[in-house]
Amino acid sequence: MAGRINDDDVKAVRDAVPIDAVVSEYLQLRNAGGGNLKGLCPFHDEKSPSFHVSPSKGLYHCFGCQEGGDTVDFVMKIDHLSFTETIERLAAQAGITLRYEEGGYTPGRQQGERTRLVEAHKVAARFYAEQLDGAEAEIGRAFLAGRGFDQAAARHFGVGYSPAGWDHLTRYLRGRGFTDKELILSGLSQDGRRGPIDRFRGRLMWPIRDITGDVVGFGARKLRDDDNGPKYLNTPETPIYRKSHVLYGIDLAKKDIAKGNRAVVVEGYTDVMACHLAGVTTAIATCGTAFGGEHVKILRRLLMDNSRAKVIFTFDGDAAGQRAALRAFEDDQKFAAHTNIAVTPGGMDPCELRLDKGDDAVRQLVEESTPLFEFALRSVVARHDVDTPEGQAAALEEAAPIVAHIKDSSIRHQYAVRLAGLLGILDTQFVVMRVGQLARWAREREGRDGGRGRQAPRPA
Repeated sequence: MAGRINDDDVKAVRDAVPIDAVVSEYLQLRNAGGGNLKGLCPFHDEKSPSFHVSPSKGLYHCFGCQEGGDTVDFVMKIDHLSFTETIERLAAQAGITLRYEEGGYTPGRQQGERTRLVEAHKVAARFYAEQLDGAEAEIGRAFLAGRGFDQAAARHFGVGYSPAGWDHLTRYLRGRGFTDKELILSGLSQDGRRGPIDRFRGRLMWPIRDITGDVVGFGARKLRDDDNGPKYLNTPETPIYRKSHVLYGIDLAKKDIAKGNRAVVVEGYTDVMACHLAGVTTAIATCGTAFGGEHVKILRRLLMDNSRAKVIFTFDGDAAGQRAALRAFEDDQKFAAHTNIAVTPGGMDPCELRLDKGDDAVRQLVEESTPLFEFALRSVVARHDVDTPEGQAAALEEAAPIVAHIKDSSIRHQYAVRLAGLLGILDTQFVVMRVGQLARWAREREGRDGGRGRQAPRPA
């Protein structure tokens, strides 16, 4: 049976790790007066900060959902850890060696599940990084060089290489005390005919870290033609990795996102690398899934929905990219009000743009982004021949519901006027009245059904 952590050590951990330092790893905190701090609550969805932290007392409390407690309670709840796992994590951060009663401390046996899986990923990340220097990984180094990344860039982002054999990593982790059950549960290994084998083989490896910097998964890029797997293979869903809850690069970008009130969302690992190396250090990417509601929550906690906050999506301008960007418009209007779109020239992604045009072009791409609502309208209007009355009418009927869905009446009016200009309709008041009519109808429908089943327009 696992030993209990010594009470004095638990108290030392509680005293050693300031609650504001821990909480600020997950959300942006601002002065709330009286020595307290406030931010957007990570435990429920809110638009205005009601989550307060008292560094002097070592406590937090949300006046919205009534969650509260100390540093240990916060980490246990936000990362779904056991008490033991939480103390172990905080002790490691504080450099405190824990003592275990009832038989002493046996590494590996008495650690919680999450702690073990995170440790396995940490060891695996080091293993992959070391393999990138070997002869077999020449193909991986060539891939990186061809995209403008030298060895220093690879080290900065922890890029590595998984050997092409069946069980190199599996044997390596076994030798460091990890069980077959842990290797399968972690997603680093998978069942083979004669036992566990490596999930990733002969691929370039990107470690995926959570917001605290722990490696929780990997993204693996195919390098050889005889690899019959997908171009990108990600870690499967595990107890520590859920792709809808992680953003690649968030550990590197979070401080600059909070400081500069801006985040740049790109589509791939190499795009994140290119942006950071070009000076756009707020770049992040999703991991094998569309940008969704959980990603919005992560960014809103860092940005705090203040008036200067901005999220910039970079897409190549194709229909799929446009739809992905416009989903933010459907899901969270206040978030969408701070969202811009940057369409890369000639269908290039930021990595290709940096190679072709240099760092300045990447920075310029971000600076010249277009507000989401305007992007949505221009996307619709571009599909119609507005030089004809028929084309104008068709474009108006498709675009007007988008404007009508804007809840802020002053912004809605401004975009109605802008829509008239985009369509070339001189009678601006006609467009404003049409938008107003649709907005009224939408409010009436919402009133009748209580908002159930209502969806925003979905332009392609």
